[in-house]
Amino acid sequence: MQLSLNEIQKPIENEMRLFETKFREAMASNVRLLDKIMGYIVKRKGKQMRPMFTFLTAGMLGDIGEASYRGAALIELLHTATLVHDDVVDDSNYRRGFFSVNALWKNKIAVLVGDYLLSRGLLLAVDHGDYNLLKIVSDAVREMSEGELLQIEKARKLDITEEVYYEIIRQKTASLIASCCAVGAASAGADTEEVEKMREFGEKIGMAFQIKDDLFDLGTDEIGKPLGIDIKEKKMTLPLIYALRNASWAERKKMIFLVKNFNDNPKKVQKIVDFIKESGGVEYAEGKMEEFYLGALDILNSFPENEHRNSLKQLVEYTITRKK
Repeated sequence: MQLSLNEIQKPIENEMRLFETKFREAMASNVRLLDKIMGYIVKRKGKQMRPMFTFLTAGMLGDIGEASYRGAALIELLHTATLVHDDVVDDSNYRRGFFSVNALWKNKIAVLVGDYLLSRGLLLAVDHGDYNLLKIVSDAVREMSEGELLQIEKARKLDITEEVYYEIIRQKTASLIASCCAVGAASAGADTEEVEKMREFGEKIGMAFQIKDDLFDLGTDEIGKPLGIDIKEKKMTLPLIYALRNASWAERKKMIFLVKNFNDNPKKVQKIVDFIKESGGVEYAEGKMEEFYLGALDILNSFPENEHRNSLKQLVEYTITRKK
């Protein structure tokens, strides 16, 4: 039976509760409009898995101190800044089922809010001399931008190979979770080798996490009808890449034509989904997800066992067994 996130975070429930207060303080502004928007962002936060990775890693390797709180807040501030800017770029009116900042306050304000969050994160690190944490998170933000641009570049031709796909998701998704674990380790005083091991651990989890998202888009017995959002956005996911690679020349040409020209037609999208499933794309992606998952567990098992490591293992299992 899958544990809930509340059960998984038992060893750090006090830290998570205190983090909410500290994070809100880190976002505070004397400008009334800005403070109102910050309050809105805090209220619609997601599952809080990023700070969980940070605190559990810190607890596994040492003590969760003020540097751990600042590191977790730094990640959330810089990541939230990228999300606010992403919604402007994508002209998206919703984020996690809520109205996006740009939908409520228009693009100009949304861009300035993203800039504010970015500056607050930078100042939080600089004011306390957390340059090692700042470097880890800044590297992740750079990679996320590069991954997004690489995906846009490749999406035009739909010529993404499996190797390029891994590079895109490593940069876009895995780099952020990797930074959470590396920051957690560094904030607890871990040595360079341990920080790198935990960064690699987080990266593998991030890869598995994204492949899981790819599979959600195709629908399963648990999830129900396929969403087809990736197909509508012409995103080359691992199951589709595998299916196209193993198709005949004529079939591949036909499917690429459908993705390019009929990606908003429900019947055609269903046809693409059926093609992926019939060619074994789902099973192939599940196998690769399992490889990344087992690789992450190997790294985790190299550290001494304690309650934080046990919860970290449960969090890893949650990422690949979650239903949404």
